[in-house]
Amino acid sequence: MSHAITRFPDSGLPGWAAEDLAALAAAARLLEHPSLAARLANKLGSPIESGIRKLPKGWQEKVQRASQAALQQALALALKTIGAKPSRFPSLARKLHGAAVAGTGAVGGAFGLLALPVELPITTGIMLRSIAKIAQSEGENLAQPEARLACIEVFALGGPSPKDDAAESGYFAARAALAGAMGEASRFLVEKGLAEPGAPVLVRFVARIAQRFSVQVSEKAAAEFVPILGAAGGATINVVFIDHFQSMARGHFAVRRLERKYGQGAVRAAYASLRQRSR
Repeated sequence: MSHAITRFPDSGLPGWAAEDLAALAAAARLLEHPSLAARLANKLGSPIESGIRKLPKGWQEKVQRASQAALQQALALALKTIGAKPSRFPSLARKLHGAAVAGTGAVGGAFGLLALPVELPITTGIMLRSIAKIAQSEGENLAQPEARLACIEVFALGGPSPKDDAAESGYFAARAALAGAMGEASRFLVEKGLAEPGAPVLVRFVARIAQRFSVQVSEKAAAEFVPILGAAGGATINVVFIDHFQSMARGHFAVRRLERKYGQGAVRAAYASLRQRSR
């Protein structure tokens, strides 16, 4: 599948402003970007499969547990603290977030899988704050529970899948798979308020996100087992890690902004048309 999505033909689509079509094309480029594994392999010069072969027995279960715990803490953070004033210097904030996860990645690179239960929640929390800033830049009102949950939803967006076809993108397939849990969690928060992250409905939502996020965490863990790494390599891996989810967030919240303007059906159809023309 080609990921060289550029723009709509000059004729555009009826009723769409040219700048919005350009924004949708840019979002599609981000969301159909090569997977985290591909980006890590390109950065490290080594396929992730070599790291996976070196991971200890039972590592998948540990990664799943660490991913769910990290997301549970991220949800608590989202419900309690994100939604403050938008950053006056968003580009500086992104750089600071990148520097912070580089530091946690250095710990992960030095201590490997043993450090994952400690390092991953810190890294995920930093990434969540970066994602929240991106959401605000696209007009999201983080006082709304659904917008906060959309920040957590970003961790389930991993880029294109080999199973993608012309009818459906990995991005919209992921959103469709999460729609039920997302709607249930959002309704609960509207009714009960923002102070109960351990409620069963929210735990179920986190578990659905963790199923997808743990794939990316597994790839990160495998990359840290590539022999040439250590602390410096771990920092590099985490920079790639946050950059990947920042890309997903920029695309995701641009799509959501356009959905608020044109409707979900129209944006989804336009996105599918754009992807079809790029093949």
